[in-house]
Amino acid sequence: MASPRVQRSRRSEGDAHRRGREHGRSRNSDGERDGRGRARDSDRDEAAVRRRSEDDGRDGARRGGRERSSDREEREKWETRTRVKDEAKEPRSVENVFKRERGDEAAMEDLSSKRVKVEPGDIENEDRDGDEAKEIPRRSKDDSIALMEQAEAALEAKEQAKEKASFEYTGKLAAETNKVSGIALQFTEPPEARQPSVRWRLYVFKDGAPLEDPLFIHRQSCYLFGRERKVADIPIDHPSCSKQHAVIQYRLIEKEVDGLMSKKIRPYVMDLGSTNKTFLNGEAVEPQRYYELFEKDTLKFGNSSREYVLLHENSA
Repeated sequence: MASPRVQRSRRSEGDAHRRGREHGRSRNSDGERDGRGRARDSDRDEAAVRRRSEDDGRDGARRGGRERSSDREEREKWETRTRVKDEAKEPRSVENVFKRERGDEAAMEDLSSKRVKVEPGDIENEDRDGDEAKEIPRRSKDDSIALMEQAEAALEAKEQAKEKASFEYTGKLAAETNKVSGIALQFTEPPEARQPSVRWRLYVFKDGAPLEDPLFIHRQSCYLFGRERKVADIPIDHPSCSKQHAVIQYRLIEKEVDGLMSKKIRPYVMDLGSTNKTFLNGEAVEPQRYYELFEKDTLKFGNSSREYVLLHENSA
């Protein structure tokens, strides 16, 4: 039987061997874990490289397609430009186009032999880039002069057709300003209107009896009769009378007296288109027409029974 010292040394050696084995196992497990991690990382790198290569391939295909389409467009533009130039050189007709598309070379040669020659100075090609070729006939000098003469003749005719300015009296300005209290008058005084020098008066009678003091009608050149009190100089309130019924107008006229011509201011009456007429000495007068008045003439308006007798200060 071994001594206690030997036993202790053996136990210490066994513990050392056990610890060595355990340390080895732990190192092996760590190495395995590191190896698995490195394998996973390498797989990820390979997948990323593969995806990048696939993306690069697709991009290259797209670029190649775009390059091919651009080449095709350039070729189509060139063909169109060439076709337009050829058509500009030949007469444009349905027959030519049909034969060109059909490919009838013999017919095209026949047409080219019959082609009309055009001098360089007769046409102008305005396409600088060469996309289109336009043939514009150039006008001769005589044609340009003829066009200028026609334009000048048309301008002169237009100026002659314009209405020339007229400064004659038309009455339009008077009509625009012929308002009293905002009401337009139905008549306009004539250019020969004058204020009388004789003191004329109207005496009002009803059933043969005078009603009131006489009306003095010599202070202005005209007197308006009517129911519209805003504009009437002599109101007449009978319902059969119009708002603007009639007017007494003084006018400067030229009359012959004893073989000599003299100018006098005389009274006239005019009906303004009233409904029930104006009566001079019992007879209806025509509307919009002047009637000369004399001493002792009698006026009646509408169906009113009042009579207006014309007198002056020297009447007997």
